[in-house]
Amino acid sequence: MPDPARAFTLLFLGVLALMVFLRLWLSARQITHIRAHRDAVPQQFSERVSLAAHQRAADYCVARTRLARLALAVEVAVLLCFTLGGGLQVLHDFWSARLDGPWYGVALIFSAVAISGVVDLPLSLYAQFVLEQRFGFNRMTPRLFLLDLAKQLALGALIGTPVLLAVLWLMVRMGEAWWLYVWLFWCAFNLLAVFVYPAWIAPLFNTFTSLDDAALKARIEALLSRCGFSSSGLFVMDGSKRSAHGNAYFTGFGKTKRIVFFDTLLGRLDPPEVEAVLAHELGHFAHRHLVWRIAAIFAATLILLYVLGCLMDAGWFYAGLGVGAEDGDARDAAMALLLFFWLVPVFAFPATPLLSLLSRRNEFDADRYAAAHASAADLSRALIKLYEDNAATLTPDPLYSLFYDSHPPAAQRVLRLSSL
Repeated sequence: MPDPARAFTLLFLGVLALMVFLRLWLSARQITHIRAHRDAVPQQFSERVSLAAHQRAADYCVARTRLARLALAVEVAVLLCFTLGGGLQVLHDFWSARLDGPWYGVALIFSAVAISGVVDLPLSLYAQFVLEQRFGFNRMTPRLFLLDLAKQLALGALIGTPVLLAVLWLMVRMGEAWWLYVWLFWCAFNLLAVFVYPAWIAPLFNTFTSLDDAALKARIEALLSRCGFSSSGLFVMDGSKRSAHGNAYFTGFGKTKRIVFFDTLLGRLDPPEVEAVLAHELGHFAHRHLVWRIAAIFAATLILLYVLGCLMDAGWFYAGLGVGAEDGDARDAAMALLLFFWLVPVFAFPATPLLSLLSRRNEFDADRYAAAHASAADLSRALIKLYEDNAATLTPDPLYSLFYDSHPPAAQRVLRLSSL
């Protein structure tokens, strides 16, 4: 192995080992901290959350964290088997003898993704039908699980095939600046998906009905009017057919913009609390959080594609990861995509706490907006109900929460809301 390739192998293994160590260490802290606080409800929640609900949340969080540790082990094993273990080289040898050009690349990527999916399937089944079932959240039947999986595979093939063909064609035909053309195509595709998803994709998986509670609808429309917000409709989604977890969200842009409530959320919250939760979501739009997030993702994608453009013709990049292809045609484009975007989560892991911090700040901004346009007390009550119903722990490890949590811990949010 050439020296640059050997050096890159050692760098890859070192960064991977550091990521695994940090994730395992943080998860161990989380489990220990939650267990240590399992037998007492935090004082500020003692009048609104029962000890039984608090202990259930603690046990649920510990179980999920343990499953995440197992998933991490599987993830790392699959990555090493595909790279230094020679798995991608085997797939390359198999498909290159049968296909050529972009179709080789599509077959290579799809087969690698399919193998990864098959390996992950037992964990998904365990999470849904054992862990979620144990804590009373699962509403999904095996038939629905298989039906969802079939739909996802069909959509992946129908949408993913032309997208991959276009990307691989651009990578080969657009010269050294291919990364810019691929980025422009990727941005256009994602913006189109934002418009298409609410009307065409989401209804394939769930039933959406217009909100028919006249009093709640009038309350929400009054809130929208106060906030200067318009939408194409208020919808209720049958989330209860898969899970007991509750949620609400916005989707789409412009005329396709919709407000969607899970039926489980409407069944749990009082109308003033629903209004406060919606005001929080409106706060994200008022502060343009979604726009900034999309812009940040596009900017990061541009940088990553540029870096990939610099690495694509470097033989040490492939050899250092257990792949011998160095001929610079479409098969290297597909191989480069696979290798690079498998490595990104490993090398970008240190940025996780920064992204979490920015997300938590956005949540505080949205909470302030909700307090100004609805009721801080109603939002606080709604949050506590949702934390309890979703079995979210009230006592996360501070360092784990600082590193991972996209939403502030319940104690911080409720304390801030009480001062607004």
